[in-house]
Amino acid sequence: MERSGEWTKRREGRTTKKRVMVVIDGSDRAKHAMIWALTHVANKGDTIVLLHVLPPHCSACREREETSHLMNSLAAICKATRPQVRVEALVIQGPKLTTVLGQVKKLEVSVLVLKQSKPSPLCCMFQSSHEDFVEQCINRAECLTMAVKKQSNGVGGYLVSTRWQKNFWLLA
Repeated sequence: MERSGEWTKRREGRTTKKRVMVVIDGSDRAKHAMIWALTHVANKGDTIVLLHVLPPHCSACREREETSHLMNSLAAICKATRPQVRVEALVIQGPKLTTVLGQVKKLEVSVLVLKQSKPSPLCCMFQSSHEDFVEQCINRAECLTMAVKKQSNGVGGYLVSTRWQKNFWLLA
């Protein structure tokens, strides 16, 4: 039986494979989210889409070169980790939330995976723009959306948040 089979679409008696999108930046947390998606969500024949969103005002060639190197590096990690999973890398310039939600719809993404940042000590009073972005994606994306954070080295496992469960600890 296929892992995460509930995310696989069925059409006219045949199974179509999932498109798993991971929002990428240069952080280790984004890389951990990508690895988690590869090992816990993607199956043989699925496609993982790495999406990096450049700010609307970005025009620096240096940043574009760094982004290209980052995406090539992460795509190589995906192919080495799970060679049976197809990899697509997209770099799109625009407002982050609108771009991510638009690509989820356009590409018919089955599962969206985001990095989750550390909860702010003042989380009840203030919410960072990244935490707000994650919440907006979880609540508005037209697919299952998961925010993932690798636990500290001493504890192990991952904290996973979805629309229905916040900071669920998954030992894996």
